[in-house]
Amino acid sequence: MTWGNSSSATMISALSAILDIAFAAVSFATVSPPGAVYIDPLQYNVVGANYTDWRNLSTVGFNPTNTAPPFIQVFDPSFLDVIGSSATIRSIASNPGFAFAHEAPIYVPDLNVVFFASNAGGALGYSGWYNNSVVSMINMTEVDMALVSTTGNVNIQVQTVNLPDTVQMVNGGTGPYKGDLLFITSGRALLPPSIVRINPSPPYDTTVLLDNFLGRQFNSLNDIKILPGTEIIFFTDPTYGWMNGFRPEPMLPSQVYRFDPSTGQVRVVADQFVHPNGIAFTADGKGVFITDTGVIGGFLGTNQTLPATIYQFDVDPRTQSFTNRRVFAYSDSGIPDGIQLDTMGNVYSGCGEGVHVWNAEGALIGKFYVNSTAAQMIFTKSGLVILNEEAIYLANIQAQGLDLTTS
Repeated sequence: MTWGNSSSATMISALSAILDIAFAAVSFATVSPPGAVYIDPLQYNVVGANYTDWRNLSTVGFNPTNTAPPFIQVFDPSFLDVIGSSATIRSIASNPGFAFAHEAPIYVPDLNVVFFASNAGGALGYSGWYNNSVVSMINMTEVDMALVSTTGNVNIQVQTVNLPDTVQMVNGGTGPYKGDLLFITSGRALLPPSIVRINPSPPYDTTVLLDNFLGRQFNSLNDIKILPGTEIIFFTDPTYGWMNGFRPEPMLPSQVYRFDPSTGQVRVVADQFVHPNGIAFTADGKGVFITDTGVIGGFLGTNQTLPATIYQFDVDPRTQSFTNRRVFAYSDSGIPDGIQLDTMGNVYSGCGEGVHVWNAEGALIGKFYVNSTAAQMIFTKSGLVILNEEAIYLANIQAQGLDLTTS
């Protein structure tokens, strides 16, 4: 009798799994946008010894259907609630040979403009010990008008923003912060890394808020966010400036810091990273995500056994230190660089072949697959703007990003 009950339970479980797969396939076929591709994980859990498409490099993306990019990969039907039934990915600006669209996206709703920075120290960034990176902006109203007239790509002119010499190697950004852009810089040569406020309109008046830790220069500041409901600034400090040849040898551990502009106090809230990189808070400010991009080592090369990992922490309600560290997700391709959240709690990060999206439990539910590195992304009224080094893409999805505005 026991054996019979177990057998029946097994058969029922198997039948339930088959029905779930069938339902998912029907749902996908019914409501998925044109061009989206469903990747059923159950089809690739076992590939066998004769499999010829093993991915021996983390720089190679997972595209078992060999679909031509850009396209949307769906790993779980819940991703359809993110993208909607008519999502597309289209290029809205490009400049082959120049990594003009790398990091620091800030969307200013009042202007309907996205600000961003070129690659600091990268091969196609044309910046280094003697050359600064470039901050630019793209007008999303112009993008919307151009996309209406075609089903293909467009190439909207980006505008260079001329900033003072106190702003060197912009690499992260958030805001608007009290109406201003809030950029974080990696510094260049002996010029210190810093946090700066910049008026988003000409002549782009600039105020440096912080450029040292009690008299010691930071290594090369990378990304920045405001704790929701406060004016407290949190930022990451890896050693990429030195590893990419535009900063001196680091003199501090790779850490995450808290800065209170009202008191001037700066302190460490998390450490034990290889290269802490992107940062993003949950909507209620009780949780935070930090990406560790240790796998990428600049002149030291790539070590695929080091982290390409998103860690999740709790934010201590009294001290605001980061506690209860745990792994949230590991990127199968490239590194999880910049990171953003939507209002449903999904986590987006720029990775090796596009933007990956995980649900709040850390399950990969989909990708915006562009077949090359996308370091950062930002939500706008028009959709998700994806910075792809030599190009910018727009995915017109229905998900909305968290409000990053600080009044």
